[in-house]
Amino acid sequence: MTLTELRYIVTLSQERHFGRAAERCFVSQPTLSVAVKKLEEELGVALFERSKSTVQVTPMGERIVAQAHRVLEQANVIKELAHKGRDQLSSPLRIGAIYTVGPYLFPHLVPALNELAPQMPLYIEENTTGLLRRKLRAGELDVIIVALPFTEPDVLTKPLFEEPFEVLLPAGHPWLERESIDREMLSEERVLLLGEGHCFRDQILDACPALAHQINHPDKALVAEGGSLETIRHMVASGLGITVLPKMATGVHEYDSGMLATRPFSNPAPGRSIAVAWRTSFPRPKAIDVLTNAIGHCQPLGEAPGSSNLELPEHRR
Repeated sequence: MTLTELRYIVTLSQERHFGRAAERCFVSQPTLSVAVKKLEEELGVALFERSKSTVQVTPMGERIVAQAHRVLEQANVIKELAHKGRDQLSSPLRIGAIYTVGPYLFPHLVPALNELAPQMPLYIEENTTGLLRRKLRAGELDVIIVALPFTEPDVLTKPLFEEPFEVLLPAGHPWLERESIDREMLSEERVLLLGEGHCFRDQILDACPALAHQINHPDKALVAEGGSLETIRHMVASGLGITVLPKMATGVHEYDSGMLATRPFSNPAPGRSIAVAWRTSFPRPKAIDVLTNAIGHCQPLGEAPGSSNLELPEHRR
């Protein structure tokens, strides 16, 4: 049994296809197939069910693949430990963020990190919470930026800031005469939301129960299935409805004056907590410290035009 063989079965369990798995492992399909078969013979159990159209992981295979994940992660820790005496900021830092944070934070975070740790290469990725969770566990990402609550065995989290939600309105909307919006008022309007599967959609529905009424009445509700916050923002600007966005993502300053405007919610205003998460075994705590410090200095956390006037936790102020 080798680490290479373990990497093969982990990748095959993710791709469920020999060709794609071989491509990700940079080997030929026969090479990967023979290696997987050899490992199955050595272990004396079938790890995968093969058919012409798909590959399925057997119940025993699921357990062995999970253990292989842990072995590969620990093997990576050994490599990192070998460099522990060196500068912890010289190795690449692989950062993931949820879709509703990444596009608005990364443009400010990358230059801030480059200033604090110019010798540390960066890899950044945007994805859903579920996929970021999986990649963090598999060691494909070092740290992820997600919304709380986020629980995972052997993973640490550190709150970064509190972000309020705001109502985004098109020009001429009567609510612009109000200083704040009550959550219950949302049932009176056509509200644009992300499609199912987006964690921000769930956060909005949890914070604003009145929106359940919208979703259950298709004649009034308009849901942008599988869309992005950018798309929804453009739809509001076109007069197709209103939406609720995290304050960082309102982007009112990106449009002609008066085309879009926001209003806060009446107290208690809904919002979310944004945090970083990393494996307890990650051997570069200085890299995590530099990342959190850089986020604290990012423009979206300040008073710049279009920024979000977000609140840092007490220990960050």
